[in-house]
Amino acid sequence: MENYKVLDNQIFKNNGYTLMPIRYEDRWNIMKWRNEQIYHLRQSKPLNKKDQENYFKETIMKLFEQDFPSQILLSLLKDKICIGYGGLVHINWKDSNAELSFIMDTNLEKNKFHIIWSNFLVLIERVIFNDLKLHKIYTYAFDLRPQIYEVLEQNGFTREATLKEHCHIDKKYIDVILHSKFNEKRY
Repeated sequence: MENYKVLDNQIFKNNGYTLMPIRYEDRWNIMKWRNEQIYHLRQSKPLNKKDQENYFKETIMKLFEQDFPSQILLSLLKDKICIGYGGLVHINWKDSNAELSFIMDTNLEKNKFHIIWSNFLVLIERVIFNDLKLHKIYTYAFDLRPQIYEVLEQNGFTREATLKEHCHIDKKYIDVILHSKFNEKRY
């Protein structure tokens, strides 16, 4: 297992879920899920094996040794099986904030969306607020999956803004919804 230099702890556990540094062995599942869920991602085309291999080797592997990585990606496991991945992207170390990102196994979305997202949020907040001591996390979500707003708000996030007709998807303009949460323990 690779370790992030910037994290004091590498493994976070809650209710049978484990969050740990992104595993190389999960790359093909991650590629599959990203391609299946491209409609709600900032991904312009489907990934292929060469793209994914290069991304892991040229981008992700370098993040582990950086003092201030631009992103921290983690695998989410349930009973030792990877069921999702996510973490912090667009980390702004100066202003102490980061965007939260998460994708789960597409097959689990219908029946386990709220449960998995809620457990991910509990774990990722330990990374963000306890280990990294960041001030704020936020989400940037195309207004395509309203179930995400409910789970965010149930877990203490506040709807901060709506960027009206901000993205052009499938020949129409859609809103982007921002939610955020502040570190109450920081000071």
